[in-house]
Amino acid sequence: MLGKVWSAATLGIDAVRIVVEVDIRPAQQPGFSLVGLPDLVVRESYRRVYSALANCGFRIPCRHVTVNLSPADVRKEGSAFDLPIALGIIQALEKLPADQLKGRLFVGELSLDGTLQPIRGALSVATALAGDGAIRELIVPIANANEAAAVRRLHVVGAPHLISLLEHMAGTAPLLQAQSVTVERTFDTSDFSEVRGQVQAKRALEVAAAGGHNVMMIGPPGSGKTMLAKRLPSILPRLSEDEAIMTTKIHSVAGVLPAGSGLLTRRPFRAPHHTISTVGLAGGSSSVRPGEVSLAHHGVLFLDELPEFRRDTLEVLRQPMEDGVVTITRAARTLTFPSCFILAAALNP
Repeated sequence: MLGKVWSAATLGIDAVRIVVEVDIRPAQQPGFSLVGLPDLVVRESYRRVYSALANCGFRIPCRHVTVNLSPADVRKEGSAFDLPIALGIIQALEKLPADQLKGRLFVGELSLDGTLQPIRGALSVATALAGDGAIRELIVPIANANEAAAVRRLHVVGAPHLISLLEHMAGTAPLLQAQSVTVERTFDTSDFSEVRGQVQAKRALEVAAAGGHNVMMIGPPGSGKTMLAKRLPSILPRLSEDEAIMTTKIHSVAGVLPAGSGLLTRRPFRAPHHTISTVGLAGGSSSVRPGEVSLAHHGVLFLDELPEFRRDTLEVLRQPMEDGVVTITRAARTLTFPSCFILAAALNP
């Protein structure tokens, strides 16, 4: 018995389609095998899926279950494969017709009771599938529906629970198409109009905002450097639709986008502490996540107490400031993240 379900995996801020194949066959010793370069989170998915199916009324017989994530040479990360693996097992048990899965792509994390939990990179998945004529419907957790529905060329459905999703595919209780609603999310409520005095500094920031220039403020403690920098994004123009999609994709992949959020409409303001590492600033780690220079894309990166930053950390800013992108190279892969920002720095004389 074989089941096939379409899913997707994020690579950087982009996504690729993944085919989840599930094979169930009799065996002397029941077991579970997961292949296709899964990371630790994906390998743990079977325990979540098994409990979710059991609590939703499905009984998995004592057989050997093999799950293949294809293409096998793409590393799979995150918990978004819980839902497609569960649906593949149900199909392999001949309790889900193949025509109900045709043209649908599924991503989502499962709780032990079958509730769908939000995932990272839902907007990246929706953007990658927007021009794919083979996909007629994208199924995401309901907490990611507003985010994914920002891609208006794609039919997006937010599912709250595994049972309600099965009823939707069977046609007994269809779920409504998700509509993207802009949720105003400001990174800081400070406004430039609140500043009294500081005529020369305000004029310099206005010039920097108008031309997209970097700015450095030098002054004694308490003179208002940090206060002015926090209000710089309030005089920048609002994000265009393309800029909003790119900025939201970065924040979604990094896991800093709140559940239920739509497209970001205001420019980000990032102010990392001077003890930040080079990986935290430029991005990287074992899972290659965006760093502060990418989270500040189309916004402001503020470095307070600039001389306190380590020299190797500041040297990392060279390529992002010159090229507008940062390239992260690891043994397994090389990824490029956008990093076009206004650098604001402050230091004492």
